[in-house]
Amino acid sequence: MRAVVFDLDGTLVQTRVASWEVFSQINDRFSLGVDSPERYFDLFRNNVFASIRSLCRDEAHADEVKAAFLALLRTDYTPAMIPGMSDVVRRLAGDCTLAVMSSNAMQVLRRVLVTNDLAFCFAHVFGGDVAPDKRAAIRAFLADSGSGFGRRCAADYDEAGRHAEPAAASTVLVTDTAGDVRDARETGIRVVGVAWGMHSVDELLDAGAEFVALWPQEITAYLLGDAAVEPPGGACAVPARPVEKDCGCGCSGTDGQDDPVREAAAARRRRRTAARSHVLAAVSAAPTPGGRKATVPQPRGRKVALPQPAAVPAELLAAVRAVCADG
Repeated sequence: MRAVVFDLDGTLVQTRVASWEVFSQINDRFSLGVDSPERYFDLFRNNVFASIRSLCRDEAHADEVKAAFLALLRTDYTPAMIPGMSDVVRRLAGDCTLAVMSSNAMQVLRRVLVTNDLAFCFAHVFGGDVAPDKRAAIRAFLADSGSGFGRRCAADYDEAGRHAEPAAASTVLVTDTAGDVRDARETGIRVVGVAWGMHSVDELLDAGAEFVALWPQEITAYLLGDAAVEPPGGACAVPARPVEKDCGCGCSGTDGQDDPVREAAAARRRRRTAARSHVLAAVSAAPTPGGRKATVPQPRGRKVALPQPAAVPAELLAAVRAVCADG
């Protein structure tokens, strides 16, 4: 396996409520006759835009509905991640080239992936406003000789890693809809379904999925086999940044999660504070002929008047060196 392509809605993010709330406004505005969430979910048995087009009077009406739907998704659609899928993505990014193919708008994909610290795990993103037909997007991905270069949870593409031409037999789509399964099988790639999205396990298997995961962690186990137990290396091993929460006290909380970046910054501040204390102690202990005064910068711009020594003592020089070495 060289590449894993993820669907977004219902696979990476929870979509049933959030997506229906957006589409119901479009349904009411254009009188499409989709009067329940269940009828809306049925539209995903095939390409959703093709299904919506079949509800419209003509091509002009269909184009108007699609444009309005995408516009509302860009502004109002903010789904939550499926619990555990962030870890699955980060684990697979260390071994495979990852892509997202979705009927949703690129602006939505960017918002979801950036908000959840997953943007640089994916090498390619195909949104519905630039690639409405997933079959065409899959074929374009397979035809691009550069698609084998992935990302390892960092902005740059992995130039030094092993590079293999993309091939259908080593590319897997992970999705929650029967329509996606059929589209992927038509292009010749493998398909793994997920049970928590739009369609049931039986529907996904009947459409041609080779396996359907009941839990996110099963995706990693199925695709990587025994290697799934090995931790990812490089940038993928860094935990996602905790989401800051406003507690109302003027501080910035991290919901009790560890943050290596903040911990490192706090350690540097502690070293600087300790070195500054050595400076103060050394200057205070120095002889003070002539009663001249000096000032030493303090945190937050405060200054303290201190005696100016006639000669610079060794302790002061050592303390200054410690401060400078810390940056």
